[in-house]
Amino acid sequence: MKQIAILSGKGGTGKTSITASLAFLINNKILVDCDVDAPDLHIILEPEILRREEFKGRYEFKILPEKCTSCNKCYEVCRFNAIIKTGNKYTIDEYECDSCGFCFRVCPEKAIIKREKVSGEWFISNTRAGKFIYARLYPGEENTGKLVTLIRYMAKREAEDEKREYILIDGPPGMGCPVISTLAGVDLVIAVTEPTFSGLSDLKRLLKTADHFEVKSKVIINKYNINKEVSHKIENFCNENGYEVVARIPFDSVFMEAMINRKSVIEYAPSSEASKILTKIAREIQ
Repeated sequence: MKQIAILSGKGGTGKTSITASLAFLINNKILVDCDVDAPDLHIILEPEILRREEFKGRYEFKILPEKCTSCNKCYEVCRFNAIIKTGNKYTIDEYECDSCGFCFRVCPEKAIIKREKVSGEWFISNTRAGKFIYARLYPGEENTGKLVTLIRYMAKREAEDEKREYILIDGPPGMGCPVISTLAGVDLVIAVTEPTFSGLSDLKRLLKTADHFEVKSKVIINKYNINKEVSHKIENFCNENGYEVVARIPFDSVFMEAMINRKSVIEYAPSSEASKILTKIAREIQ
């Protein structure tokens, strides 16, 4: 079983559109959307939910006023200004609290309780492209890396049970914690970039991070003809550093039209130039 992650160092490169098309071209696979902060692959795939589970990403803490003796110890140790002191009453501001639990440990009266907080939810579903696992973190919640790790684990279990050959991952944009959790343990990174200076800069960071995890990387330049000068810079960088550019996709409004119609490019315009290029990419990946 091989795990393939489609990633981009920044948002807006067309990563999800490309992943959606590859989902219809690569056979015998499980699909995963690891962009748990703002998932959008499900908009195209319109999943039928088979299983829905809560995600408890961290603990929340509360002071019990009937047990609190106003000893001030919790207030003294909190480094996040989350303990609110009003006269002899103490409360915890959940938005400032970092869930470190120091106040819970030092309270001599055991007046602080902790409980797991529901931070999001994750799903196993069926789609017209196959089985699909994704998640949604609630606004303002944390531990995206933990949630990404969870759904990747579930995807691996499903793939093993169903004897799937591939796990195809739509990764999060940027270079934060969820990207690291997506990269760990994959067999191939498909880095999608665009011909802008920020696109090149973020591509370099992404490829360097993939190298750190000893993951092989290939590059797709999307919308390459909107700035051919920067496209050439990207290609030169890849050639000089041993990264294969597997495709150069020209700008095409069919990507936007397909998204509006909640379809992949392969479904919406199978005879388009973009579809032919994507088909070639899928063959090369397999």
